Amino acid sequence: MSKRAVLEVIALDAQDAVAARSGGADRLELVTDMAADGLTPPRETFAEIRAAVDIPLRVMLRLSDGFSAGSAADVDALVETARGLRAVGAEEFVLGFLDADGTPDLVTVERLIAEVEGCRWTFHRAIDRAADRDALRKQLAELPGLDTYLTAGSPAGVDEGLPTLLAEAAATERGEPGYGQRILVGGGLRLDHVAALRAGGIDAFHIGGAARPGGWGEPVSATAVRAWREALDA
Repeated sequence: MSKRAVLEVIALDAQDAVAARSGGADRLELVTDMAADGLTPPRETFAEIRAAVDIPLRVMLRLSDGFSAGSAADVDALVETARGLRAVGAEEFVLGFLDADGTPDLVTVERLIAEVEGCRWTFHRAIDRAADRDALRKQLAELPGLDTYLTAGSPAGVDEGLPTLLAEAAATERGEPGYGQRILVGGGLRLDHVAALRAGGIDAFHIGGAARPGGWGEPVSATAVRAWREALDA
């Protein structure tokens, strides 16, 4: 395929960011606390990474584990966090919350996107826990700035979700309502998934642990990222 695929890498700090950029990453997702599956990093960390690399950065907006935004006070704190990140130059974000019934928490999502007006953002893997992912897509389709879904196609990861990912890629290709956003595949993603995903028209890939052969206690490996870059470019 001639179209270059997007490679997004999770970065926890400036060292990760430099290594990922060196290996061929196109964009970084900035988080902290991977024990909680990735929370919002401090503004100081964002500033350090922004100074270290020149590629796009998407910052996680999430203050606790899980896909619930929490109490009204929790949401207020998250909105204030988003405001602070905008103040130090953040321009792209990652977010996504569900209500208890598995439908999108539109109240929280709309408050956040109002706070980051004009910014592009990814709805993250909350879609994989949604009661009805097709309905979720249609509900969110017209929200300003939403250009990407980060998804494995299943809560269990890409192995289980591959048929869903390929079906959604086909729906995107057909221009079906609710399928105008890019599919960014991540969550149990391995190099041996790439050929089928690329053949199905998917052109964006997200890695975290795969960029760290030594585990989450070790920094990003530029060599590991480069292996992904080469696989996507093949």
